[in-house]
Amino acid sequence: MVHTVKIRDEIAAYLTKHKLSINQFAISSGIHSGTLSRVMKGQQALAMNHLTRVTSGMGLSEDYFYSKYVDECLYDSTPTWRRLRPFLLQCAALSRLDCIERVAQNLLDNLLYAPLLFEIAEELFEQKNWQAAALIYENVGASEKYQHSERLALCQYRLFLIHLGDDPQKNLIAAILLENYVDKLDEINQLDALKQLADIYHALQEWDKVSEVVEEMLRVASFHYDLHDESCRRHRDHKLYKRPLYTYILHAQLMRSCNYEEMGDYKTALDTLPQYMDHSWIREDDEEARRIKAQYIEWGTANTYLYRVMDGQIEVLDTYVEYISNHENEIFMALFKIVQLANQYKWDVDHVIQRFADYIPYRKVYSIFGEHNKFIHEKNYTQFCSELATYYLSRNRYKGDDVIMQSVDLSAKLDSEQQVIRGTISVDFEIAISNIPKSC
Repeated sequence: MVHTVKIRDEIAAYLTKHKLSINQFAISSGIHSGTLSRVMKGQQALAMNHLTRVTSGMGLSEDYFYSKYVDECLYDSTPTWRRLRPFLLQCAALSRLDCIERVAQNLLDNLLYAPLLFEIAEELFEQKNWQAAALIYENVGASEKYQHSERLALCQYRLFLIHLGDDPQKNLIAAILLENYVDKLDEINQLDALKQLADIYHALQEWDKVSEVVEEMLRVASFHYDLHDESCRRHRDHKLYKRPLYTYILHAQLMRSCNYEEMGDYKTALDTLPQYMDHSWIREDDEEARRIKAQYIEWGTANTYLYRVMDGQIEVLDTYVEYISNHENEIFMALFKIVQLANQYKWDVDHVIQRFADYIPYRKVYSIFGEHNKFIHEKNYTQFCSELATYYLSRNRYKGDDVIMQSVDLSAKLDSEQQVIRGTISVDFEIAISNIPKSC
């Protein structure tokens, strides 16, 4: 039988080399001498806090013995959660993903460990330790792939959130995969997942999917809002939901209206505005509710003007401009739409561009709910740069070069092939114009 060098063997070799007794090393490392003596005799397993003190006392890196510790915890003795839990958390802190994977894969041979590992993944997720959390979610999910459980669905949702990024195609694949698990999520995470899916499909201009997801979010949110009485709902909203339950209903109605806008059906978009501007059905009337209601009225009022302008009613333009000038967080999107419409209808909007020139450079946009969706906002800014460049170039002006290059740079960052092509065409168009002889 091959003898495997154990941690206590290496400790013994260290003591021999440095001519230290167990008592002397116990004092220097901060471990009780009786405990260290039992560990050295193989009578007691090495606890995680003792391992940390041993490596420190030997002048070694903190994770020096981690691979051996996995072996000793899993194979040399019966696995105990009291030892493994702190070990996994410390592995995550030190990015020892190899050790986490070995422990998770071995423990999950016994499904009784699935809920314990899931709890650690949730803790790491809250700490924003994405890599370690994802590794455990993947292993727990794989162990329960035939169970169709709520825990499996939540693993998939967490992985979806962790893997969201700037690549549109990867986001689309992640969204499609998540759809298979949304109905298994608890009501709290289900609503957040539906909101995330709606935002992703909106950014990807998948309007049919937006409509489908928004209708489901509206159904689920309305059902649960009607289900609970006011006192129960107040408790659940503040303790469990990321935002009050009624806001999911309002957001679904807003997204429904925006979807009609994107499809060019401005009349229906206008007809749906009261669905998120009329708040008579909301029973909450605290300070938070009043702020949220005011935000949706602000959005609805701005969209009332916007949809009329988008329908070609130029006589509404100045009224729209005056309104949004008093709502700073709405100015960029309004400017984007106005320049887009100017290109479509051949309007002169120089006075609007000049008035809001400070909002042309890229900046983050916020509402009372926090920062606007980053991916959607960057995509809008990319399109805005192209529209602004087109506006200048179509009027034989040469102010467009800077905004064109911003469009190409940001498009490349977003890895959006369609937008890069569009930006590149604009650059080529600008070069062609600039090369026309002055006498022509």
